[in-house]
Amino acid sequence: MKSAPDDNIVFRDIDKSAALASTVSKKLHKLERYCGDIIRSRVVLEAPHQHKTKGKPFKASVELALSGNPLMISSESDSIHRAVNGAFESVERCLKERSERRKTRRHQALCSVEEEE
Repeated sequence: MKSAPDDNIVFRDIDKSAALASTVSKKLHKLERYCGDIIRSRVVLEAPHQHKTKGKPFKASVELALSGNPLMISSESDSIHRAVNGAFESVERCLKERSERRKTRRHQALCSVEEEE
């Protein structure tokens, strides 16, 4: 990842937490295992509405600028930590699928070149 992950964590209507920022940073660095072409990342942690009896009060959004298509995943939960975990699990799954599709395309391209020879 080419940008510093700490600078890309935005807290909206939530008090800044060093522990939460550290967790998000670790998860951002872990994403590099699945995709090495992450250009920029941005994580938004927010409490979209303050009504305590309706809906899910916390939302975590992960936005990744990749060399191909950008990726944006959101997760809502009654705990900000669960929302963060849910968002990053979805992002990991998408990056793994993207990597598998690339490997399949490369393999198909190599097989078609070998068949032509």
